[in-house]
Amino acid sequence: MLAIVDAGPLYAAVDESDQDHLRCLAALETRGLRLVVPAMVVAEACALVRLRMGPRIEAEFLRGLAVMDVEAPRPEDFERMAELMKRHVGLPLGGTDACVVALAERLGTDLVISLDDRRLSAVKPRHCQSLRFLPGR
Repeated sequence: MLAIVDAGPLYAAVDESDQDHLRCLAALETRGLRLVVPAMVVAEACALVRLRMGPRIEAEFLRGLAVMDVEAPRPEDFERMAELMKRHVGLPLGGTDACVVALAERLGTDLVISLDDRRLSAVKPRHCQSLRFLPGR
């Protein structure tokens, strides 16, 4: 099964002091999951890791991404992201959040590994009734 990975769980998996560290590690290590990380999520997670933990940890974080598929947005994803952001301006839904939804739609999965499940669950994807989230609350 395929899962789209958001920045929060990636950061929490790196930071052992993060309150969601263990839950996120468990979600990312779930057997049978193919993890796909949007390239925009990699940039956001790198910025968080570098800011909070420094460049050495950021370098190790990047090395760890080698076991995951990283997917760049396509032109049609940018159109969909803009549409989602306009529709959900009150959430607020940022570009990276919209990218997670757009990629889930394009790849046909309803499973997202995210700590933003409350915000993302308000978004109605095109390809399914709703998104499912790991780790559970």
